Amino acid sequence: MRAVIDTNVLLVANEQHEDVSSDCVAACVRRLVDMQTNGITVIDDAFLILGEYQKRTRIKPPKGVGDVFLKWLLRNLSNPQRVEQVVITEFAENSFAEFPDAELQPKFDAPDRKFAAVANAHPDKPVILQAADCKWLDWWPALQAKGVEVDFLCAEDVCRVYEKKFPNQAAPVLPRRGR
Repeated sequence: MRAVIDTNVLLVANEQHEDVSSDCVAACVRRLVDMQTNGITVIDDAFLILGEYQKRTRIKPPKGVGDVFLKWLLRNLSNPQRVEQVVITEFAENSFAEFPDAELQPKFDAPDRKFAAVANAHPDKPVILQAADCKWLDWWPALQAKGVEVDFLCAEDVCRVYEKKFPNQAAPVLPRRGR
């Protein structure tokens, strides 16, 4: 399995997100461990994703599973059986030519755009792993229409966070698990 991994998956695995359940933490831990043994993590060749991981985690010494994952990822950058890099073109700060939907890009959180651009730039359009960032619930349908899928590892948690953050909006719909 190839995947682009949103930073919040590492943070949840590190227990750095207070609004999630222990089941959510366990799901993120399992997926990161699985990616190390069976998956291929897709990142950008400009290391924008790695840079964000490094700002938000700690690898000296690593304290959590997300930290350990980052350390593993850095050690495997040149191993094509575990890590693939794609070129993305940043034409303005946090704006990418490879973003799958030009109309959605300005509505998307600027720091999250790189994940969608990386998934779209890869020929296999790998799934984006998402833990608890509820804004992705509003974005996944437009991404899926362009061939980019989002896998919500913590479906119940992300919906609960969404309902808490946006109490006057209808409950979000989750994508069907296809991958």
